[in-house]
Amino acid sequence: MGNLETEAGKERRKDYIQQAVLSAVAVAGILALTAVAPNTLQLLGGFGRKKYRINYQTKTVLSRLVEKGYVRFAHKDGRKCVEITSAGKRAANLEIQLNAQRTHHPKKWDKRWRLVMFDIPERRKTDRDHLRRTMMEAGFQCFQDSVWVFPYDCEDLISLLKIDMHLGNAVRYAIVEKLENDAALRKYFKLGS
Repeated sequence: MGNLETEAGKERRKDYIQQAVLSAVAVAGILALTAVAPNTLQLLGGFGRKKYRINYQTKTVLSRLVEKGYVRFAHKDGRKCVEITSAGKRAANLEIQLNAQRTHHPKKWDKRWRLVMFDIPERRKTDRDHLRRTMMEAGFQCFQDSVWVFPYDCEDLISLLKIDMHLGNAVRYAIVEKLENDAALRKYFKLGS
C-alpha cells in the first residue's frame, strides 16, 4: 500500500514539473533551451530542489513533452530553442482551466448541478483513469460509477478535456436543476440549502 502511495506521489511530482516546464515555454512561445530550467525553477518557486536536479529533470521532462507533441526543438538566431506546439497550447490552456476550477468559485451558488458522465471502453482504460484523476484534482465528486458532480460552471474545462483526450461523445456534460438526495453533496461542497 505504501509503495502505491509513493508511486502516486512521484507521478504527481513529475506531472507538476512537466506542467511547470510547459508553462514556462507557453508563456514565451519559444524559449532558448538554456532558459528553460531557470524559468521552470522560478515557476516551481525553488520547491526545495537543487539547481542541478531541476536541470536534469527539465531535460527528462522536455523529452516527454516532445514525445507527446507539446513542444519541439527549433533553432533561432543560432541557438537551440524549445517551441510550444498547438497541442502544447491546448495542454497549457487545460492546466489554466484546471487551476481556475480548483480555486475560483462564484460567491453564490446558482443551485444547478453539473454532471459529467462518461462511457470510455476498457481498451482506453488509461484515458478513463486520467479523466477520473483530473476531475478529482479539479474538485469534482464521484456521484456513482462514471458520473461526477460539480456545483459550478465547468463546461470549458470538460470541453478542453474532451478535445485534448479525443473523447468526443464518450463524455457527456449536463446541467440539472434538481438532484435527488443531494444533501451529502451540498455538505461536501459547503453549499447552503
